[in-house]
Amino acid sequence: MIGIDIIKTSRMERLIERFGEKALLRFLKPEEIALVKNHKTASGFWAAKEACSKALGVGIGAECSFYDITIEKSPKGAPLLYLSSTLMQKFHIKNTSVSITHDGEYAIAVVALEVSPSPDEVE
Repeated sequence: MIGIDIIKTSRMERLIERFGEKALLRFLKPEEIALVKNHKTASGFWAAKEACSKALGVGIGAECSFYDITIEKSPKGAPLLYLSSTLMQKFHIKNTSVSITHDGEYAIAVVALEVSPSPDEVE
């Protein structure tokens, strides 16, 4: 399953200017906020979480909250995506991949989710 999202970074910049860290706490855990360097990084994290929810086919809402999705960084600085055990089990997720890029005024993220076949799908 694949999801993609794009956000104009100035939107995130205005949100942070207006509400400060409270804006980030709406969609990031404190350990994720520690990784945010600026509004562009925050925009990439937002896009990654939105792309993930789209890959699941549910969007952000009752079935998948921003806090069910966690972003970390590899030792080399690449983004890593982790899902709550609830989502992993409910959607039969085996593996996650994420790519975040920035171009001018935009942050874009693509998420790929590898799914285990459910028992009724196995031949």
